[in-house]
Amino acid sequence: MSTLRSLRVLGLLVLIPSGEPANSVSADDWPQWMGPNRDNVWRETGIIDEFPATGLKTLWRTPLAGGYAGPAVSGGKVLVTDFQTADDTKSDNFDHKELNGFERIHCLDETNGKVLWVREYPVKYSISYPSGPRCTPNIDGDRVYTLGAEGNLFCLNIADGSVVWSHDLKQDYKTKAALWGYAAHPLIDGNNLLCLAGGAGSHIVAFDKHTGQEIWKSTTSPEQGYSPPTIFNHGGVRQLILLRPDAVSSIDPETGREYWSVPYEATNGSIIMSPVMVGDFLYAAGYSNRNMLIRMDPDKPAAAEVWRDKQNLISPVNVQPFAEGQTLYGMDQKGLLRAISIPDGERLWETPAPVGRRAAGSETAFIVRLGDRYILFNELGELLFAQLTPEGYTELDRVKVIDQTNAAFGRDVVWSMPAFANKHAYIRNDKEIICVDLAK
Repeated sequence: MSTLRSLRVLGLLVLIPSGEPANSVSADDWPQWMGPNRDNVWRETGIIDEFPATGLKTLWRTPLAGGYAGPAVSGGKVLVTDFQTADDTKSDNFDHKELNGFERIHCLDETNGKVLWVREYPVKYSISYPSGPRCTPNIDGDRVYTLGAEGNLFCLNIADGSVVWSHDLKQDYKTKAALWGYAAHPLIDGNNLLCLAGGAGSHIVAFDKHTGQEIWKSTTSPEQGYSPPTIFNHGGVRQLILLRPDAVSSIDPETGREYWSVPYEATNGSIIMSPVMVGDFLYAAGYSNRNMLIRMDPDKPAAAEVWRDKQNLISPVNVQPFAEGQTLYGMDQKGLLRAISIPDGERLWETPAPVGRRAAGSETAFIVRLGDRYILFNELGELLFAQLTPEGYTELDRVKVIDQTNAAFGRDVVWSMPAFANKHAYIRNDKEIICVDLAK
């Protein structure tokens, strides 16, 4: 058990009036990355069957600066982060030049987009793709937790934005941000906040979510990587699965003790997806066909490799794959939506259709299950209704909702996952966040 590291109260608060604390999560909330259960399933009913011919009604829009982080919605509030430079300076995705500015945490009224408060703090970017933060805020009761692209971790009171505790992960753990910055969404587990920090013996750190005190830290990796911590109940215990740049590991989430580890070598350290379970099988994949299927023992915390580095499966970049039955659906690095079967690792089909143009590489279409269909949001700023089955992809409808304000690989894109709650979609780019109505 480690001792408490220094806590910092940083940043400037702009309060525009105060609100009441957020309520506990309801069925209609989307309080964290991938939704209430971190499974990319939207469980609301009463959603339209097709998009209106005149387009979706935009209920409100609120200005923002740059960022990839999706919004979180809970208790009548929307939390979203961005990065604002003093003179709106922009940098090429691969420049690595230093950018001085402020990361900001915005709290909005869910009903009208009105700004309730803004917390900002100075930060210097030296990462690739420096548009802004990557990690979706995590709302937990009357607190919200945010992680910036350079490792600034905050716990704030959701009522007024005041700082409860904070950490500078780079300084506290004597490390540096990975190539694309801190991008692994922290996970709340009971009284702990689990966060990839980096540094010797601190690849992952468990903080007391109430005080910020370090509870435990575990494992060493070449860098902190990008894959969010994920917990599965398997083998008679709760296992915290980490897709590290150099291994796939299972950790006891209560103590940080390692259960098992299988060597893995990610291209450029870039394994971004969360692990996906299909029965006893765990799928992990990074760039350039660096993939692995592991069988987890159903009776004890142990695992063994089944196969690795199969060609032309799913090498995810920005989009989390979705498992349904024995089939895994996901956007591949080549820009194609693919379906593969587990455990044999056979590709069932592929299509460029969700983005709707010839694949150029790293195309993005976020995948969310909605009843017996799927809702996708692509990099063109379009929402889609579709059917995904082992037999193929069927598009039901699509509609443009927001502009592409970022750039990647010579094309205009919007690379941010929406939130779905209250029969609405909350979608951001580098200029604004909007709320569109999806109610029947």
